Amino acid sequence: MKKWMAIMLAVALLLFGSVFGFYHFKQKMIAQYMANRTIPESPVEVTDAKAQDWQSMIESIGFIEPFQGVNLSSSVAGLVDKIHFASGDRVQAGDLLVSLEADVEKANLASAEAKLPAIKRQLERNRTLLERGSVSQTQFDDSEANYLALVSDIEALKATIERRDIRAPFNGVMGIRQINLGEYLQAGSDIARLENLEHMLLRFIVPQKEISRISLGTEIELNTDAYPEQWFKGKITAIEPTVDVQSGVIQVQATIPNADGLLRSGMYATVRIWQDVQPNQVVIPQQAISFSLYGESVYVVEKQTAEDGSESLIAKQRSVTVAERRGDSAVIAKGIKAGEQVVVSGQVRLRNGAEVRIVEDSFLQRDQSLPKD
Repeated sequence: MKKWMAIMLAVALLLFGSVFGFYHFKQKMIAQYMANRTIPESPVEVTDAKAQDWQSMIESIGFIEPFQGVNLSSSVAGLVDKIHFASGDRVQAGDLLVSLEADVEKANLASAEAKLPAIKRQLERNRTLLERGSVSQTQFDDSEANYLALVSDIEALKATIERRDIRAPFNGVMGIRQINLGEYLQAGSDIARLENLEHMLLRFIVPQKEISRISLGTEIELNTDAYPEQWFKGKITAIEPTVDVQSGVIQVQATIPNADGLLRSGMYATVRIWQDVQPNQVVIPQQAISFSLYGESVYVVEKQTAEDGSESLIAKQRSVTVAERRGDSAVIAKGIKAGEQVVVSGQVRLRNGAEVRIVEDSFLQRDQSLPKD
């Protein structure tokens, strides 16, 4: 029995020893293979960081307002007697637009004006009689008061009739008519929109850190989706004296010439304020910049010489500070020097210190060469 147990124990030890021996042999061979394996080179496309002049700008979004614009309405109620304009008409300041029915007021005015000569003659007669002592001062004062009261009534009736004629307060273009002939118009009801389109106002905002870069008279340009290929120019004419405490922005207003009448109030616009040209700025494509929780970085390709004298290309990751972006380009304030090669394609597969191989034909280049419909 003891002999049988010894044989079984020996067999078990032999089996376990074989398993562990094979495991250690496999690990040794894997380590030997990895040590002798050549490091693969990652294909990348590169471009040179260029030193060039760069004109920075402030970008914003704004909306267009009329230089002069108002919803015309009547200050009195009445029946619409005549309409003297059509929708879309160009009118001048003082042009008669709408006449409300004023027959009663005109009749009262005619009656008062008919009484005026007799009241005036009575006043002159009493003045003469007062000088002779034929009438008392009280009688003269009464006749003078009657005359002055009638003159005031006539002026009031003229003003009332004038208020029933709605006139254009300034030059402009009439909007769509909101009233009809014979309609009873309530006081304050809209008649039509009137806007002066010769000049437009643009209201937009800029961050408080940009306040020092703008001033009254600074030139701006704007673009709207209605005319995507055209840029309109203007000048800053007003800057809000206070900064919004919640958002940290300041409102700015610019005046835009609009002789062609292309711009309309209510349009949204993209605003650009160009600054002075800054020479010798390091500019790279935006696609070369990688983003992470730790900031922005760029892979730079550098040459590395081995002990045997062979040379290879190594990708080095560098943190960069981006000063400004515009279109497909970015200005680098810190991290890269002009003339260094930066990776613009293939950086997703890279790690710091990885060997790379520069290729000239990238997917982006092939895509541009494809025929288009």
